[in-house]
Amino acid sequence: MLLACAGMCLAACEDRTGKDGLTSAEQEMKAVVEQYVPGVVYATYADLAKETGELYDLLAAASKKGVASLSQGELDAICAKFLQARQSWEESEAFLYGAATDFGIDPHIDTWPLDVEALATSLSNAEQVSKLEGEDGIAYAAAKLGQELLGFHGIEFILFRDGANRKVEALRANETHEAFAGKTVTGVQELIYATAVAGDLRDNCYRLLVSWNADAPVQYRNRCNELEVAVTLSGSDKSYGENMLGAAAKGSTYATWQETLSSILVAGCSNICNEVANVKMGNAHSGEDINYIESPYSKKSFQDFIDNILSIQYTLYGKAGATKAESHSLMSFFQTYKYSGYNDLQSDLDASLKALKACQAKGAFVDIYKDASVQAAMDAVNDLDDELNKAAAWIVKQ
Repeated sequence: MLLACAGMCLAACEDRTGKDGLTSAEQEMKAVVEQYVPGVVYATYADLAKETGELYDLLAAASKKGVASLSQGELDAICAKFLQARQSWEESEAFLYGAATDFGIDPHIDTWPLDVEALATSLSNAEQVSKLEGEDGIAYAAAKLGQELLGFHGIEFILFRDGANRKVEALRANETHEAFAGKTVTGVQELIYATAVAGDLRDNCYRLLVSWNADAPVQYRNRCNELEVAVTLSGSDKSYGENMLGAAAKGSTYATWQETLSSILVAGCSNICNEVANVKMGNAHSGEDINYIESPYSKKSFQDFIDNILSIQYTLYGKAGATKAESHSLMSFFQTYKYSGYNDLQSDLDASLKALKACQAKGAFVDIYKDASVQAAMDAVNDLDDELNKAAAWIVKQ
């Protein structure tokens, strides 16, 4: 009987501690992270790196060819590639923690509103434009232009106006935007600027992927080496992916698997929820800053917001582009361990996307930012934020 009792106790202890000294719940948390890091972070940043590289190549070719020979079809292809890269970036915003924040990449490539008056001054300066030409122009743009003239929104201004692709005829003439009044800026100069900024955008997106995935394609790693930029966690030789995958072990900044999942939910998902509801939409809707409107030239603000919420969906589901939860994902973990808020979390995720799509159907954010539908979307996203924080609080107790 004593031996039988001892065996039962040993079995119970093994159930509590399991493999590597982890409980069964912690083993599943580890599996969730092992699905999430490559399935969501690596995959999204890989798309972003590829697409921004292609955007630069298209713009460089157009600039070299010259606006006089550029066709509308070629310009439309550049616009389409921009929107594709833009979508991948917005779908990465549920994991802005890490390299995007530590290296200042987020503000460097995604600050708005664009300082159009400063851009007009820069592009009307022939000497400065000449420094933006060619490969050396990328480094000049990165060091000298400042974040109000860099990244997606500078390129957006060149490629789009009033929600439509620019016309080749407009690039063949002088710039007519009101901020350029009294200044002579040609489409040739605009393409030179857009190409240099796209090169800097590409380099920063390469850096994002390399900083997370130590096994990123060699051409991306070589470019980062050429630029002599840091791509590992401060004070470590580990990538951000290795750091997260090695949670609960010596050397990782994540002390436990519970802390890791909580960080994904709070530092990642909750952070972008708050920004979408209370900053991206809230600043203009409340009247605090009616000029604080993301993507006003392409009129894709609502698509940006939808993609931000999709970045949360993909994080919860464990795979970029997922429409249902993977077997090892946060949502499957909540189901398996009977988290009481599972249905509320799923419901609020669905409601946020539905509310934003309802806004999108009514018009562009820059045109309807005071509409009641915007407040309804803000409320829905804030409800989702609340549920994400409740889920994180539950996880740390498991």
